[in-house]
Amino acid sequence: MKTVLEIDNYNGKLQKPVGSGFNASSTASDVIKGIDLTRKVAIVTGGNAGIGLETTRVLAAAGARVIVPARDIEKAKKNLQGIANVELAALDLIDPRSIDAFAETFLASGRPLHLLINNAGIMWVPLRRDSRGFESQLATNYLGQFHLTARLWPALKKANGARVVNLSSFGHQVSPFNFDDPNFHHRAYETLQGYGQSKTATNLFSVELDNRGRAFNVRAFSVHPGSVNGTELGREAPIELFQQMGLCDAQGNVLPEVSARLKTVPQGASTTVWCATSPMLNNIGGVYCEDTDVAELDRGTIERKYDQPSTLRGVQPYSLDEGNAKRLWRLSEEMTGVTFR
Repeated sequence: MKTVLEIDNYNGKLQKPVGSGFNASSTASDVIKGIDLTRKVAIVTGGNAGIGLETTRVLAAAGARVIVPARDIEKAKKNLQGIANVELAALDLIDPRSIDAFAETFLASGRPLHLLINNAGIMWVPLRRDSRGFESQLATNYLGQFHLTARLWPALKKANGARVVNLSSFGHQVSPFNFDDPNFHHRAYETLQGYGQSKTATNLFSVELDNRGRAFNVRAFSVHPGSVNGTELGREAPIELFQQMGLCDAQGNVLPEVSARLKTVPQGASTTVWCATSPMLNNIGGVYCEDTDVAELDRGTIERKYDQPSTLRGVQPYSLDEGNAKRLWRLSEEMTGVTFR
């Protein structure tokens, strides 16, 4: 019989709450209490704004050395001012050369990597393509994660006890991964579909990475932070999208009753920090987490209302499917030209 350590989360085998003792109202500071990260090294992409900034602050306060890769170094410097134990580095996840350069510099330092928080992402943007012709949400939110994690793989193995936390979203519910046309070359572009499939890809990546990584004591998790007030993520989204969901008025202002139900940034960062540090997850991985616990598998029985963010929960089985996970891994290697050594 397999032990828990040997069980993968293919098809949602482990996908059920574990009784973390925390909930949707818990903050990142609540989760980190009593945990000492002295001599641990962490990388937090997008760690200079929103949920990423709070994640950086909390991990650093617990003693970790936190490297924050950012596109805009000056902005990052300003936002991170006064936080000790932080290093800044240049990184643009949509640029493969930038990923390679960042990873090479980090590996040359000889340090192990205990925590890789793939936090950076974009949401609901117009159709854009990177230098390879890949749709920008897929390129940034998923392929950048895959590429960076692969390049940092030697340092993750060197830690002999590493965790990779990939920021996903309830948005994965909007779309499975479209293997026939992931880059919208032969179908009309819909930004919600693009965002949704990029987050489904993140879930599938976490499942497969955990299955491959646990022999090297590397565990992986995907995280839905919740609906969070005060981030920059939706800055390019058309007002009409928010209006269709009943989230804002004709002028684009978030409705007060909706705003009151949104999470704060410290609450939004709690699940990331829990997945990165909780001893409860020492022998489990590949799971999709939300509200500071392992999420429920969506069997079609969850009633949802977009103007009630707490109802936007659960994980779709197609984003944990074994066949999809293995197929996506192969496709990702082909698309990026990168493999895990």
